[in-house]
Amino acid sequence: MNSWTMYWRFVLISIRAQMQYRTSFLLSAFAQLAATGIEIAGIWALFARFGSLDNWSLAEVCLFYGVVNVTFSLADALSTGFDVFGPRFVRTGNFDRLLLRPRNTVLQLLGHELALRRVGRLIQGVVVFTWACMELQLEWSPGDIGLLLFAVGGGIGLFFGLIVCQATLSFWTVESLEIMNTMTYGGVQTAQYPMDIYQPWFRKFFTYIIPLACVSYFPIVNILHISDPLGSPAWLQSISPAAGIIFLFFSLALFQFGVRHYTSTGN
Repeated sequence: MNSWTMYWRFVLISIRAQMQYRTSFLLSAFAQLAATGIEIAGIWALFARFGSLDNWSLAEVCLFYGVVNVTFSLADALSTGFDVFGPRFVRTGNFDRLLLRPRNTVLQLLGHELALRRVGRLIQGVVVFTWACMELQLEWSPGDIGLLLFAVGGGIGLFFGLIVCQATLSFWTVESLEIMNTMTYGGVQTAQYPMDIYQPWFRKFFTYIIPLACVSYFPIVNILHISDPLGSPAWLQSISPAAGIIFLFFSLALFQFGVRHYTSTGN
């Protein structure tokens, strides 16, 4: 409880600091909103030209888009300390300061900054998701709402875990950012579309190695109450988001392994 109290103090300090420059915050949030707005415009142009994507409609694809962008925006906002870990902590030697403090290093990195500027992507994801639900006229049962929240939680765990893996690579190489971007931002782009449109090897990679399909595709298919083109059973779709939570715990264990093998810069 003491650790969580400390974390919320970190969060409040971060919010107050960012609100000191409100114009900068608003411009950053608007830039995020505009950048993601271009993405949804591209999806609309695709459907305007071809009408459908295999057997998927624009509203169904927008449902995937909305969920994954809401999920990623929350994970991205919470994980800033790990996102900047390589250049800001390892390369400069500032990680030594965290190790000397009598608190868990993961907690300190988690509380480094709550990136409020990610609210731009969050708002855009919520708007697209809401429009898709209205267009599809979905009837939400308590089970559907619970599965949606489970999918968002699992997705946060997955994307957070990917960023933690990025930070872990910084113990051995400071040039890991672009490598992991193919999994994080590339994963977001992948999950914006139904998984069955991809090649089998690609689907297997983002199901069994990076469980992206488990936190986006399978639960959304269940919420839509349609038969999965890939043939997955309903019970698997309901529990699949747990893979994202498991991936996060694996990533944190890998990070602790990196901490045990960390050598200071010596400056």
